[in-house]
Amino acid sequence: MKTYLNTFLLCFLCSYSFAQLSVRNNAYVFIKDAFVYVEDDVKLEEATTRIYLRDEAQLLQGTGSTGNSGVGKLSVYQEGTVNNYAYNYWASPVGEISVNDNINRDFIIGDVLNDATGLISSLPITLGTSYDGTASPLTISQHWLYGYSPGATYSDWDYIGAGAPLKPGYGFSMKGSTGSTSQQYDFRGKPNSGNITVDVIATQFTLAGNPYPSALDTYAFIHDTDNSSKMLGSLLFWEQDPTVNSHNLSAYVGGYATYTVADIGSGTLLGTYVPATFQTLGNDGFPASGAGTVSDPSKKVKRYLPIGQGFMIEGDPGITGTQSVTFKNSHRAFAKESGTESEFFRTSSSSSSSSSSSSSSTVSNVTENTFNDIQYNTEGFQVLPQSEDLRRFRLNVDFNNEITRQLVHNFVPSATTGFDYGLETNNSSPNGRDAYFIDATTMAYIAQANVYDIDLKIPLVVTIDADMPLRVRIYDVQNFNDEPIYLHDKVTDIYYDLTVLDYNTNLDTGTYTDRFEITFVGTTETLSTDEFTDSNFMVFQNNTISQLVVANPNSLTVKSVSLTDISGRQIFKKVNLSNTSRHEFSTRNLSDGVYIATVTLENNNLISKKVVIANK
Repeated sequence: MKTYLNTFLLCFLCSYSFAQLSVRNNAYVFIKDAFVYVEDDVKLEEATTRIYLRDEAQLLQGTGSTGNSGVGKLSVYQEGTVNNYAYNYWASPVGEISVNDNINRDFIIGDVLNDATGLISSLPITLGTSYDGTASPLTISQHWLYGYSPGATYSDWDYIGAGAPLKPGYGFSMKGSTGSTSQQYDFRGKPNSGNITVDVIATQFTLAGNPYPSALDTYAFIHDTDNSSKMLGSLLFWEQDPTVNSHNLSAYVGGYATYTVADIGSGTLLGTYVPATFQTLGNDGFPASGAGTVSDPSKKVKRYLPIGQGFMIEGDPGITGTQSVTFKNSHRAFAKESGTESEFFRTSSSSSSSSSSSSSSTVSNVTENTFNDIQYNTEGFQVLPQSEDLRRFRLNVDFNNEITRQLVHNFVPSATTGFDYGLETNNSSPNGRDAYFIDATTMAYIAQANVYDIDLKIPLVVTIDADMPLRVRIYDVQNFNDEPIYLHDKVTDIYYDLTVLDYNTNLDTGTYTDRFEITFVGTTETLSTDEFTDSNFMVFQNNTISQLVVANPNSLTVKSVSLTDISGRQIFKKVNLSNTSRHEFSTRNLSDGVYIATVTLENNNLISKKVVIANK
């Protein structure tokens, strides 16, 4: 239920000066599981006055330009990672209160961040000199407090440490502490309001964040005309593997997830989330066992960013000099993390919501939200309206079963042949093992958009830093109605229907710009698993007699049988095989381990199986 509170409902706690909401005379306002809306300014007169936002309560403000004032404090909670080794990106919703004026003040992390000890009580955190943080008393290591405004390389990180101030709107990196549950932080200070700017430079990144004590509407922020010409439309969110217990940079396992959103008509917003690449995803969309798993693989960025959320933005390549991207009160909204359209993106499996309510409330603070609520499927992906014009598929490109690059392709009527702001996400810095779509300009995309055309060919580039197996799988297909989606290997000129079987191969080191493409029309060389299934074809390892066995009861014509190790090195390849019902190959001299056996028939239909060799 949406709850509106205004200054008239709060007047029993307040006396009025010149602010629209003024709290004074040692009074406080306590808001629980609701929002307060103030058209213009808030004044927390004396140092002992407070506003407490609890159980997902939020403060929204309108078009007034006066600015908040006073030397009292607003207090609001947010939860962070309990992990000494994992970064989260943060932003402060409050500033310093040393001066009684109407300006959004800089903040010092040690001054605004507190350890919540009770419903309205807290203690200042300690910024320690050790590399590790502690939960009790709450100590944050100052070694990992950095900003980034703006920069292009790792050396451009700005060390904050124990005392350097940050301007409102800029984010900071922070590692967590010890413990078994999520750490609750209490931000206390002057609530930020009004226009807040951060600098951007062409093709460089800036660590920014939600600067308000309310949710931030990514659509309103990204598509504000003051911002859309100065930055690329995707926000980047750091995610880190929490199982790597090291502070050494060379040991970090992590990457950036991305999110963008666009209006595709008929009251529909299309949000496009792409996960970080360091995890290998299984067929269920979750990381494969033992392959770079993360604590909360279901974590996804959604339309509304919660209080305290930090993220990277990238300057538009076309701007000159230093430009400003602006946060505005019109970007603020009431969205609870216990709902479906907001969650704090951090390396943690525990919930960041402290509300006992499971309902969802989203309210624009200035104009009515004219868009339909975004609906999500059980995997957490947006469900598209049923339409032949609106389609989407995701590819998982697996490198040696260690790293997965997920790619998203959107089909919407408004897409163009160039870069579509809010629909597409570029891959400005491909990794050594990576995959991406390209357009006619060869711009690299991890999320691409086109108008659907059955004759469309979508180039897929793969770059690989060592000889290894490559697998391409399809996931989260929407509105294709059992229609095929092919991977065309132009070297073999074979079309693989990815809705039926995965594509598996071994690639040498290099960048493959013209070998693979996605199409929707195949040829007679299209492959499927039907032939193997119908003929009871089997490939297995018999460790009792140290043999790889190919059972071929229908005596299909076998063109070749090959065996590669998990690194992609070919152990053997047998050709010119007799047309028999069974083939056996000795594995007695091979080391114990996991191998890939691939059988290719005369018509180039193939099947690959993982086998485990354990010689007695």
